[in-house]
Amino acid sequence: MSLKRTMALLVGIAFGIILVKGQVISWFEIQKMFRFQSAYMYLVIGSSVVVGAISLLIIKRLEMKTVSGEEIEIREKPFNKGVIYGGIIFGMGWAITGACPGPIYAQIGSGTYLALVTFVSALGGAYLYALLQPKLPH
Repeated sequence: MSLKRTMALLVGIAFGIILVKGQVISWFEIQKMFRFQSAYMYLVIGSSVVVGAISLLIIKRLEMKTVSGEEIEIREKPFNKGVIYGGIIFGMGWAITGACPGPIYAQIGSGTYLALVTFVSALGGAYLYALLQPKLPH
């Protein structure tokens, strides 16, 4: 295995451990968020947005490059109404399953094998989107 792949694997494992220890993958925490019983997940998501915004600002200001020396290009995405429908479907799936695509792997890795159903459903949803994409609203 190459050094880059080994480093990526180690970073992924560390990120998964952080998700598990921070209870970000906890079905119970996610349900409490959607029932407005706890602000914990809202604070985690909010802090992630702030860190991401600051990171983008630093990348733009310092004109940073990728590890391989390529310029980082941050493209603006035009708004389309399909985002609203997709967001509603995504949120409903997240509320029902207690997972969005990222934490599924950490859930499976931590022994929450029911997350395999979520994983298969996510793959099915992506496949269905690929089939229906030409017919979806823009």
